[in-house]
Amino acid sequence: MATTLAGAGPRLWAPARQRPFQLLWLGQSLSLLGDGFSVVAFSWITLGLTGSTLTLGYVLAFQAVPRALLTLVGGTLSDSWSTRTLMIASSWTRAVLMAGVGLAGLGGHLTVWMLCAAAAAFGAVDAFFQPARVSILPSVVDKDLLTPANALLGAGSRTAAVVGPAVGGVVIALTRAPVAFVVDAVCFALCGWCVSLIATRPRPAAAPKEEPKAPSDKGVERPPSLGARIREGVVFTLRDPRLRTVVVLDTAVNFCYAGPFTVGFATLAEQVLRGGSATLGVLNGSLAGGAMLGTLAGGAMGGRPRVGLLVAALAGWLGAGMAVLGLVHSTPAVVVTVLAMGFAIGFQGVFGLSWIQRNIPQDVLSRVISVDMVLGYAAAPLSLIVCGALARTSTLALFGVVAAVLALTGLAVLGSRAVREMR
Repeated sequence: MATTLAGAGPRLWAPARQRPFQLLWLGQSLSLLGDGFSVVAFSWITLGLTGSTLTLGYVLAFQAVPRALLTLVGGTLSDSWSTRTLMIASSWTRAVLMAGVGLAGLGGHLTVWMLCAAAAAFGAVDAFFQPARVSILPSVVDKDLLTPANALLGAGSRTAAVVGPAVGGVVIALTRAPVAFVVDAVCFALCGWCVSLIATRPRPAAAPKEEPKAPSDKGVERPPSLGARIREGVVFTLRDPRLRTVVVLDTAVNFCYAGPFTVGFATLAEQVLRGGSATLGVLNGSLAGGAMLGTLAGGAMGGRPRVGLLVAALAGWLGAGMAVLGLVHSTPAVVVTVLAMGFAIGFQGVFGLSWIQRNIPQDVLSRVISVDMVLGYAAAPLSLIVCGALARTSTLALFGVVAAVLALTGLAVLGSRAVREMR
């Protein structure tokens, strides 16, 4: 036990000693920092131009919808092309877009429709970056370093998600709102530059396909179409019971994350705990802090635990936490519960993602990841709507329904022997 604990620190930081991983970590963190800037900048400028929250909703939807629709395309292209090239192209394209919006704003020429067009273009281009940034890792570090590498990337991502909007708000407060877009452009440009310096390992040769390629009119084989490759990725994901379970759990967690941790937290802070915005900030900070601690703890842990059991344990743990949030009216108890839930999300997430990267062939890895992402994108708005309706009844109804969904998910996971034995 003492040996395990003594080796935890060196094991966690082992990937950080490799230059390709350092560049990937820095590039991904800069990109996510830029994402945080863009949310604040789009929101502030839209409200400044129109004063309408409805228009703000339109602008944010213009960004979210293309990202959701094109993520499967981005994942499919990542399996065919170089993930590194896609990340570079996406980063530099987003840099040009944000610089253009910023300069138009500084010149006083920015309109709502220009913001909508820029948001749509940004979301579309970002759809090619997101699957690639996850699937590139096996070509950067050895398989035995995937878990600590994912932990360090996750810690950087969570830090950027908190720091980005905060720094963006400070930049806007001290200068002018369009300057945030210019700073955003610099973040994306630096991300592209960092990724361009990464020396990735050659992709393993793909296993031969059982089904022959479709012949052309001249009798020469032609590669499958984009649609066929997308279908192949979806079918691959759904046929493997282990992979199907991981994806279903991710979707359930996204559903039970988006609504309860936004609508639920706000309702809990205002109507139950009577603490207002300060309490809401404490709850969000506890969730983020717990997730950060869980991510680092998972990365420091040695060996390969049974991921299937961790998946079931996460569903049960979150379900129990949701039940506590619906029943307990003490602020300290709620904060401790949220901290524990965040820890579980961060801890299991490291091993679940590492399992996918380690066990899925690289020629289909990005497509599997994109399927998981798209289902998460679809679950989030549905969760917000359902939880918004349940919150009108009571917080007990909101958190109780979510707890039941998570409990059923955990039981379904335990029902599969193949999933229980996943490592």
